[in-house]
Amino acid sequence: MPFPFFGDDKSTIARLLSTLPQTGRVEWIGLRPARREQLLTVEEATAETDRHLTGDHARPKPGGKRQITLIQHEHLAAVAGFLGLAMPLAPGRLRRNVAISGLNLLALKNRQIQIGAEVVLEITGECHPCSRMEEELGPGGYNAMRGHGGLTARIVQGGMFRVGDEVRVLEKSSA
Repeated sequence: MPFPFFGDDKSTIARLLSTLPQTGRVEWIGLRPARREQLLTVEEATAETDRHLTGDHARPKPGGKRQITLIQHEHLAAVAGFLGLAMPLAPGRLRRNVAISGLNLLALKNRQIQIGAEVVLEITGECHPCSRMEEELGPGGYNAMRGHGGLTARIVQGGMFRVGDEVRVLEKSSA
């Protein structure tokens, strides 16, 4: 009898994509008070439903796909390694809002996650690096970030969340 996840059945991929039993953790939160300014590290933030994080300069339109940006905490060490740095990078240098550990964020595209007790995000796509990475990280910064730029998300349900909060994948609705 073949292993249940292998075969020609189109539902095989659907089953594989749905196997995300682990939970993650918020490791860092950053807000940018104005364009091109350093991110401020904060212990908690308020996500406004279908808008942005309170205190962040970004003002996406309702329904926008880039209301909050996430980065895989484990990728900080990888990017540092690509640049020949001995220590993982400080998350704020990468210009994302939230660093999350324990979940493979790329596996969450088009899924919803809950942060803490209140906040629900819909993962909308990849957050590709820009030329600012060369300014921030030096020569090679752009290429070091390729594949490690994180994800964008829409805020489905707002609320307060904190460093240390649990991040869990929500089941897809059958509707």
